Amino acid sequence: MPVHPVHHRTVTVHGHEIFYREAGAPDAPALLLLHGFPTSSHMFRDLIPRLAGRFRLIAPDHLGFGYSAAPPATEADYSFAHLAEITAEFTRRLRLERFALYVQDYGAPIGLRLALAHPERVTAIITQNGNAYREGLAAQAWAPVLAYLDDPSPENEAAVRGFQSPESIRWQYTHGVTDPSLLSPDAWHHDTALMARPGQDAVQLRLIGDYGSNLALYPEFQEYFRGSQVPLLAVWGAHDEIFLPEGATAFRRDLPEAEVHLLPTGHFALETHGAQIADLIGDFLHRRVAA
Repeated sequence: MPVHPVHHRTVTVHGHEIFYREAGAPDAPALLLLHGFPTSSHMFRDLIPRLAGRFRLIAPDHLGFGYSAAPPATEADYSFAHLAEITAEFTRRLRLERFALYVQDYGAPIGLRLALAHPERVTAIITQNGNAYREGLAAQAWAPVLAYLDDPSPENEAAVRGFQSPESIRWQYTHGVTDPSLLSPDAWHHDTALMARPGQDAVQLRLIGDYGSNLALYPEFQEYFRGSQVPLLAVWGAHDEIFLPEGATAFRRDLPEAEVHLLPTGHFALETHGAQIADLIGDFLHRRVAA
């Protein structure tokens, strides 16, 4: 099997250096990979080589995450609307005219905002524990966020600040995983180190405080699904205690031909089921887009 190199590059977008991973032929069908919290393009490190023989894969680190620039919260607009604008400009800088989206966690509202603004550019959506329906919000996990959105008191702020702790980051990887020996500790240690950088607490607090703007857009996301009938594949960790499997099956309400696969794992399904997800993506894009 040929080995396809993964390139690690940067590009300046709106004055910020954005890091990204890229592999595959420049003229192959493009797949834009958008990560969630608290990780980065590092979450796609194993998926990219598995698909690079058939697709052009591009995975940026969002502003404030991974190896991208992370200006202080006082000097940059850390909102989901702005992250979506940066992502849109990023695709233009790389001359990505049309592409499929892979979205997970925070990557979902960022990618779906991009799709709302430029529906003609999005050929398909792959969502891996990336939500667009209220049914997907697990009550216990989301209670601190909703409380903070309703009342940003010091007590509620302290609760959401805890999401950046090493224990909380590790839990995101380990909960719901049937065989923990499949997990590489490198993943959560990588995230923990980057989240511990000075100023990250304020950056992440800004984004959590803006999450209500994503919930308010759920009806528009759903209208986009109904109007576009965009091909959609949901590959979902069924044991996720943050975004429930009901969030995956809900896509069929607006996209009757959505393909939904519930996998016996947790929030970061790529860590345990990367090979299976790669096969599902390759088959889905071949049937619904590339052909």
